[in-house]
Amino acid sequence: MNHHHRKVLHALFAHPVSANIDARHVAAVLADLGAEVAHGGHGQIKVTLNGQTQGFHDSHHGLSKDEVGRLRHFLTDAGIDPARDYPL
Repeated sequence: MNHHHRKVLHALFAHPVSANIDARHVAAVLADLGAEVAHGGHGQIKVTLNGQTQGFHDSHHGLSKDEVGRLRHFLTDAGIDPARDYPL
């Protein structure tokens, strides 16, 4: 994982929750983590990572705080710990 992707991953887990994370950068991080991303209808995407599957809104803008929180929860459930696995 390159340095830019690590920074985005750490931004997802930062406190306070950031509301200006670019969705395209998050998609690149998910791909780098090995997630399968399937585009569904009605502006939805389905992400599968380490046996965990979650649906998200296919955003073309910065992610809201709620979306960042859902992603953080999904990544934690999938066993991703940026401090442990991807230190800066």
